[in-house]
Amino acid sequence: MKTAKMKILDKIRKAMLALLIVTGPYYAVGQQDPIYSQYIFNMQTVNPAYVGSWKTMGFTALDREQWVGITGHPSTQTFSFQTPVISQNVGVGCDILLDQLGPERRVMFNLDYSYRVMLSKNTSLRFGINGGFTNYNNNLASLQPFQSNVPDPVLLGVIENKFMPNAGMGLFLSSPKYYLSFSVPKLFQNSFKANTSTFSNMSEIREYYVIGGIVFNLSDNIKFKPTFMTKAAVGSPFQFDISTNFLLAEKFWIGAIYRSGDAIGAIAQWVIDNKLRIGYAYDFTLTDLRYYHQGTHELMISYEIAFTRRRFVSPRYF
Repeated sequence: MKTAKMKILDKIRKAMLALLIVTGPYYAVGQQDPIYSQYIFNMQTVNPAYVGSWKTMGFTALDREQWVGITGHPSTQTFSFQTPVISQNVGVGCDILLDQLGPERRVMFNLDYSYRVMLSKNTSLRFGINGGFTNYNNNLASLQPFQSNVPDPVLLGVIENKFMPNAGMGLFLSSPKYYLSFSVPKLFQNSFKANTSTFSNMSEIREYYVIGGIVFNLSDNIKFKPTFMTKAAVGSPFQFDISTNFLLAEKFWIGAIYRSGDAIGAIAQWVIDNKLRIGYAYDFTLTDLRYYHQGTHELMISYEIAFTRRRFVSPRYF
């Protein structure tokens, strides 16, 4: 039999659950933008000032399948293009992102622009801005209530917004051996309601990114690059990633990553003729979700086209 204390605790738990059910649908803020394990080679998606920093025309494609094995798991695909112009002081580019989570589907398109100021012979600071839009769709009716065949009236609507404009900005300080990045990819916060009066959604919130790294020469054939990324937003937990990466014989990157309170992972990349890069990352979740999926897989391919015939002595480090 339950004691009086146990009965009181049960009532408290039920009251807290009821409060969450009642208040939860009205307003909730969480992670909005996708995360990447190979962020050190994919910074254009979060910082427009990064475009032009390759000093070559380049393309990057990335596919991230998170929590594989769970129905409706997060799936993200990105495609980026960038090129320097006007004596490499100006960089322009664009990026396209498709992000899916269950019935939620988000397509984003941005045009990026950066301008370079040389602080010294080998150190530059780029100022960047971007502008674009998001196409958002969330078919609530496709959700199935747990252990119930009765449709939930709250889930009968469709959240749909064909055009949500936005803009972002960033700074990118770099030299051949280190970099420091600050950016706000979305300056405007967009929210809207479903076709019902009981559900609202904040689709885009303002997030602040700080990313950095430095390269050390351990020997003629081994370089060591520690990196970090921090992300903060009002209403969301502060998040940081740290990684350790080794470049072997100017051809192979291998490394490990830790994401605060979330996951650890491994990163590998093959640099082919300093033009083509093929990268792979695997994340292992540290939370209880690890019992229900087969990990997170991320594949990245990039290709560069040089404007001159000069031969590169070493590959890019970021």
